[in-house]
Amino acid sequence: MQEEGSEQQALGPLDQLRSWVNEQVLERITIGDWIESLVDWISANLEPLLVGIEATIRALVDVTEAALLYPLWITAVFVILGAWLKLGRKAGGIALVAAAAVFSLGFFSEAAKALLWFSPPWMLALLVVVAGLWRVGWRFALFAAVAVGLIFSMELWPETIRTLSLVVASSIAALIIGLPIGVAMSRSNRVEMVVRPILDLMQTMPPFVYLIPAAIFFGLGTVPGAIATLIFAMPPAVRLTNLGIRQVSQEHVEAGQAFGCTPRQLLFKIQLPLAAPSIMQGINQTIMLALSMVVIASMIGAGGLGATVLTGIQRLQVGLGFEGGLAVVFLAILLDRISQSFGQRRRGQGSGWGLLQWFFRGRQAGDKSAA
Repeated sequence: MQEEGSEQQALGPLDQLRSWVNEQVLERITIGDWIESLVDWISANLEPLLVGIEATIRALVDVTEAALLYPLWITAVFVILGAWLKLGRKAGGIALVAAAAVFSLGFFSEAAKALLWFSPPWMLALLVVVAGLWRVGWRFALFAAVAVGLIFSMELWPETIRTLSLVVASSIAALIIGLPIGVAMSRSNRVEMVVRPILDLMQTMPPFVYLIPAAIFFGLGTVPGAIATLIFAMPPAVRLTNLGIRQVSQEHVEAGQAFGCTPRQLLFKIQLPLAAPSIMQGINQTIMLALSMVVIASMIGAGGLGATVLTGIQRLQVGLGFEGGLAVVFLAILLDRISQSFGQRRRGQGSGWGLLQWFFRGRQAGDKSAA
């Protein structure tokens, strides 16, 4: 009995300390209540900001989906801009006149109008195959043709377009926000010290957690799915932009400073071009993460191929779920290889490309020297 009493007396102060810590410290840390209060405050005071974000994301998704439904228009725009930037104003003007002449055929023929102005679904599939042939090679183009053919045979092309539009729109928004943050991190160690833990938290957070605030602030549908996707997919672009700029050799930076480059010129003329492979790798990873998150975002009404997979799970339809998953795999491979090709240095563009450069740029240089 005396031993038990002495043991209780010995443990008494520890029990008192534990009860004091529970009452004064732990019970006052109510993280769930704090988060609910924060959500209520944001909903009550920042409604105009939320409405603006929703309208911006919705417009971006709608524009992206329209561009995918009418791919020849956006292809013509990229061809004109590419000719203008790569070959000069003369080539850009010629491309503009040629595109206007081709699209004007729609005024004279209903068949041309249906083909050029309101492109059939297979037109985008054809452009994907051509892009695979141009950027990767004929073997990948053959795979792309088989992949899009199987997607058509499974009657999942509209869902694929919806998923692709969400991926592209979310990736564009993530890059618009993430790339400047990566540049700021590369130019300031303090900014990097502040941003890095946030990126760590974003990358270690389970993907499903992003659906909760998106659904609370923006409801169900496409917009919350796109917002959750861009937040989940943004960290690789930030990290690899910072890494690529920091890995630019000091000799290149000192050479630019010796020639009198301003900090802006040093960034855009030296650091970003030399960091382009790393930045493109970050863009590639952002696109892949966006695709994986878009499938999960179907749980809050994002639609697309994720909805097909979710329906197969809910109804225990193994065939439907497998078809949706196979379409996601095909889309992932196509996006990965094509986007990855833009970050690889190519040895040459072929004799035709060199001939075009000589015709538009070499002749201009010769004319200037003769003058």
